[in-house]
Amino acid sequence: MDLYQELIIDHSKRPIRMGLREPFDAEVHHVNPTCGDEITLRVDRDGETLTDISYDSLGCSISVASASMLAELLTGEDLDTARHTYAAIRSMLTSKGEDPGDEDVIGDAIALAGVAKYPARVKCALLSWMALAEALAKTGVNLSEESHD
Repeated sequence: MDLYQELIIDHSKRPIRMGLREPFDAEVHHVNPTCGDEITLRVDRDGETLTDISYDSLGCSISVASASMLAELLTGEDLDTARHTYAAIRSMLTSKGEDPGDEDVIGDAIALAGVAKYPARVKCALLSWMALAEALAKTGVNLSEESHD
């Protein structure tokens, strides 16, 4: 657990890929009214590849760390990987602790597994992921649909 707490603190103090960049295909702004966390997130994609995910995030350490983890995990990845990762994160965070998460799929975001036991904090951890889903929806991509190979 200490390692997980350190990962969250590291990502919140030194967020990866933070700062809004251009060019971008879509931008969204999400607010968690419960606690005041905010994120502006931009996505840029080239076909099936997420070429850039940039963001500006204000809020608690969990919210900022989750955005940092998202950007680190998915920048440069294809949409199928994004869908798989998004589904794994949502499952873990909304499981009330039943889904321990798969570190091979979600990387450092495994550190957020303990958040699932605290419903008020789940929204903090999911804020950036919901913003990503909306931003990609603006580009015609549904993160919830499975790939059809």
